[in-house]
Amino acid sequence: MIRGLLLLSVPVSLGLRYLLGAGPVWLFCSAAIAIIALAEWLREATEQLADRAGATLGGLLNVSFGNIAELILALFVLATGRPDVVRAQITGSIIGTCLLGLGLAAMVGGLTRERQKFQRETAGRFASLLVLSVIALLFPAVFGLAREATGRHGDIALTNEELSLGASVILIVLYVGNLIYTLITHRDVFAEDEPRAGPAWPAWRALAVLAAGTALIAVEAEIAAEALAPTAAQSHLSQLFLSLIVLALVGTIADVFAAVYFAHRDRMGLVMNICIGSAIQVVLVMAPLLVLISWLIGHPMDLVFTNPLDLFAIAGTAWIVNTIASDGETTWFEGLLLVGVYALLALGYFFFGA
Repeated sequence: MIRGLLLLSVPVSLGLRYLLGAGPVWLFCSAAIAIIALAEWLREATEQLADRAGATLGGLLNVSFGNIAELILALFVLATGRPDVVRAQITGSIIGTCLLGLGLAAMVGGLTRERQKFQRETAGRFASLLVLSVIALLFPAVFGLAREATGRHGDIALTNEELSLGASVILIVLYVGNLIYTLITHRDVFAEDEPRAGPAWPAWRALAVLAAGTALIAVEAEIAAEALAPTAAQSHLSQLFLSLIVLALVGTIADVFAAVYFAHRDRMGLVMNICIGSAIQVVLVMAPLLVLISWLIGHPMDLVFTNPLDLFAIAGTAWIVNTIASDGETTWFEGLLLVGVYALLALGYFFFGA
């Protein structure tokens, strides 16, 4: 019911843009809500196809289309020539799922339970992979800082763009290895044995929703990207804050809602997989793909996070998640702490970008 009502935001957004010529704030907000609604329908269509495709191919579908809304939105922002905004969106996606998503889930699930347990070994593998992936993601920035600090900027014949391209290739290779590990060699370890609730869709319906949803997200993402700068100016908010908090949550809010839902059903193991898995996909898939595609569309982007807040937020989030996963249980107060850290980071970015 709610999902159907949210879908009404799509014609509303298109009407505001192409019929009424509404202001940028209205366009940005309506497009953001439309993307959220479409992303939820894409998630449902992907899961329906995954149920029919079997464990291996179904898992591949889930991990491949899990961040499609974020990727499309980032590509349209990148096409406007703002790689700094895209890097902020990457940071926001990581902290959004791991801090806000996991924190809200732990709070909701822990309100009626003393603690929630999950399989420590499985969650630990995901958390360890996140830490290793983040190290690879942040290496170009650390390399640049080391080059400046040692005064060897002119001695090292390697540009930030070239280093980022190399890092992107390595990240994608790691992603392929992760697919082989989770879907083939150790698929029994990561399998979920509980059947998915709800009626099954015919294959044609799932494919139609997937195709139409992707096309509509592209249209809405273009509207949101065009309205970003004037919205920031009219609302007196920085593009950094809007991209890191608002745009990032637009792409990841479906994962946040799913995490809260499964935590309420006391399935904290699945919650950890959703939150950490989404962040891993941002690092291993979305970020390197954006670097590679940026060269093809003529707006080169590197992975050098020059803002120390980004380095602290990404590295700190990976460390926190690894700590949470180490004991195999969560409480509502741990969830509150995670949400509190997210709020502190959001506050810092709000004033930093002002």
